[in-house]
Amino acid sequence: MRLHHLALRVADVERALGFYNGVLGLTEIKRHHADGRLRSIWLSAGDVVLMIELALRGRPAGAGSGHLLCFAVDDLGAWEARLTAAGVDVEDRTTSTLYVSDPDGHRVGLSVYVF
Repeated sequence: MRLHHLALRVADVERALGFYNGVLGLTEIKRHHADGRLRSIWLSAGDVVLMIELALRGRPAGAGSGHLLCFAVDDLGAWEARLTAAGVDVEDRTTSTLYVSDPDGHRVGLSVYVF
């Protein structure tokens, strides 16, 4: 297993880009828009993608951690079976990622998405 991506909820995506790209030098790789406005920018941080997001799936603004730790995996079906066997509920999913919470409520993803 290896780190896949880290998503951070931010108040202003462009302002965050000024820090992560302008100050730290991370390279912008993708932008996402929703409802006519910029929702997120993805940046390359070596082998890991940093996603600066206005909102995170399954976490309304101000509710719980604004962070997501996501691991790259090979087979979502196998991981879903393993999680179920361990009594861990899948709280949300996309076609490429399963989302769960750790015992402290931190959001953890398991993803097969290829950047």
